[in-house]
Formats: sequence, structure tokens, C-alpha cells
Amino acid sequence: MDWTAYLAFLGLAIVVVLIPGPDFAVVTGNTISGGRVRGMWCAAGVGTSNAVQGTAAVIGLGALIVSAQPVFQAIKWAGAAYLIYLGARALRSAWRGQYPMAAADGGKGAAIRGWRQGFLSNITNPKVLVFYLAVLPQFLTPGAGAAAMLGYALSHALLSLAYLVILTVFLHRARRVLSRRRVRRALDGLTGTAMVAFGARIAVDRG
Repeated sequence: MDWTAYLAFLGLAIVVVLIPGPDFAVVTGNTISGGRVRGMWCAAGVGTSNAVQGTAAVIGLGALIVSAQPVFQAIKWAGAAYLIYLGARALRSAWRGQYPMAAADGGKGAAIRGWRQGFLSNITNPKVLVFYLAVLPQFLTPGAGAAAMLGYALSHALLSLAYLVILTVFLHRARRVLSRRRVRRALDGLTGTAMVAFGARIAVDRG
């Protein structure tokens, strides 16, 4: 492995991970509404999806999906619709401003909901697959095998997971303040608007 190229890739991956996007919005919404456990599982869902998409790119399935335009477009529209749906729910919550006492942080239901939202929001984002197919290979040396590409892809997935876990811990610690009705309504409005905007951007993106 070319360690110089690998470190350069890690630098780019960190920048990509730190840019707020759909994953940031979904994890933030789940942590504020459901607490630490739900936020952590949402982050795990994103990480799982990244690993799946990275593996798909390595074995050639990703390129097949991108080249098969009907399939790619179906994934794209599904992702856009799902983000807009989640955003609309958050905006409706902000409009109503009704927040009953939150249930205890934890439980199988919270874990399933968090993981599902994180996984679905990421797996239906075509930009993730395109990143693995178009950007990642530029850092590979000629003749690098599938193992090297998989290592790069999983490194990105782990960086994303680590960042989202840290984000969840921070949000959970500030949850007492963030759960105040006025603050919660503002956050729901912001995250809802962000998710709708991300969904619309995916929908109109010609890539």
C-alpha cells in the first residue's frame, strides 16, 4: 500500500465526512428526538450502509448500478423521497410544537428505528456510491488490488461512524437544553428544512 496516497485519501475523507449532509441531519434528528441509544444506532446504520456501498463498489456491483440508469434513477428518487418524508415529519413537529415527555432512552424499538433511518437515508444517497466509484480510485496506485480499494472504502466508513458517534455524544450531553420546547421547535425546523433541501438536491441532480 502507498501510505502517502492513503494518508492523502484520509485527509480528503475527513473533509467529506465533516461537511454537513443528510447523515448529519438524520443522526441529529434521531438523537434529539430519541436520545443517545437511538442516535448511536442511527450512526451505526449510516456506517453499515457506507460499508455495504464500499463493498459493492469493490466487487463491481456499484459500477453496474450506476451504468444501469433505470436502477440508479430509482435509487436516486427513493433517496430523495425518503429524505423529504423525514424532513416533512420534522417540519410538522416544529409547526405543532407538541413534545410529550420523552420515553426512557433505550429499548429495541429505538435501536431499530435509529438504525433503519440511518441505513436507508445513506443507502439511497447515490452520491455515496459515486464517491467510492469515481473519487476513491484516484488515490490507488496502478495495479492495486481489490483488498486495497476495500481498505480505503472501509476507512471512510469508519471515519464517518466515528464522527457521527462523537456528534451523538455531544448532542446527548446537550439534550437537556436542546429538548426545551422553543429550542426543539427551532432545531426541528432547521433539520427538517435541511433534509427537504438535501432530498430536493438529490432529485434535481443530473449526476
